[in-house]
Amino acid sequence: MKGKAIVLGSGTSQGVPLIACHCKVCTSEDLKDKRLRSSLLFQVADKNYVIDAGPDFRQQMLRANVEELEAIIFTHEHKDHIAGLDDVRAYNYRSNSPMDVYCTTAVENALKNEFHYIFSGDSYPGIPKINIRNISTAPFNLSEACTITPIQVYHYKMPVLGFRIGDFAYITDAKTIEKSEREKLFGLDILIINALHESTHISHFNLKEALEFIAFIKPKKAYLTHISHLFGKHTDIEKLLPPNVYPAFDGLEIDFNY
Repeated sequence: MKGKAIVLGSGTSQGVPLIACHCKVCTSEDLKDKRLRSSLLFQVADKNYVIDAGPDFRQQMLRANVEELEAIIFTHEHKDHIAGLDDVRAYNYRSNSPMDVYCTTAVENALKNEFHYIFSGDSYPGIPKINIRNISTAPFNLSEACTITPIQVYHYKMPVLGFRIGDFAYITDAKTIEKSEREKLFGLDILIINALHESTHISHFNLKEALEFIAFIKPKKAYLTHISHLFGKHTDIEKLLPPNVYPAFDGLEIDFNY
C-alpha cells in the first residue's frame, strides 16, 4: 500500500534561523533554509500520524493544514521533540476524544514532569487529553494495515527510537547505532537520517558519519535532517552529497510503500 511522508521540520534544536544570528544561512532568503524543529508527518490508510511534537508543533500543523491527527509518536524526551504536546487540545476538541501518544516509559516520565497538569486527574476542560501507549524496541501496530518497527539508536548515551514503516525509515538524534539495529534497515527505498553539520559532535552524526551509515544501509534514496545553520545553505549542502543523498527541507513530500 502507498503512504506519504511530509517533513514538518528539518532543523536542529534551535531551528534555522537562530535568534539574533546574522550568518549567511540565517539571513538566507531561500525558503529551504528556513528550518523548524525536526518532526515528520506520515499518512497511512488515510490517517495522519506525527513523529515528535516539538516547540513548533502548532505552526507545523497550521502550515501543513493538518485537520485530523490520529496519534503522535515520540522518538525521545528532549524538549525540542516534546514541547508542543499541549497543542493536541485542538484535536481533542475536533474529535471529542483523547490523542493517542506512543512513547517509551522514559518519555512518559518526562511528559508527566513537563506537563504535570495533563496527568493531575483534574477534569478542567482546557487540559489536553491523551492516551499513553507504551512502546519499546518491539514492532507495534498502528492499525491492521500498518506495522512500525522501532530502531534503537543512541543520542550520546540517551536511547532514542527511529522508526521503519515498510520501505521507509526515519531516524533523528543518532550518534551510534548497534549492528543488530542497523540490520533492521536493510532493503529500504527511503531513509531520512540526522546530519548536524560537517564537524564532529558528541551526540549527533556529522556529515561523514551519516554518509558512511547511508553507504552501509544502501537505501535507494536518503535525506539528511536535523540540520544546523553551521552546515551551510541548502544549495551548498547539496554540492557535498553523492547522487542518491539530498538535504531534507520543510515541506518535502516523499511517497513510500508499507
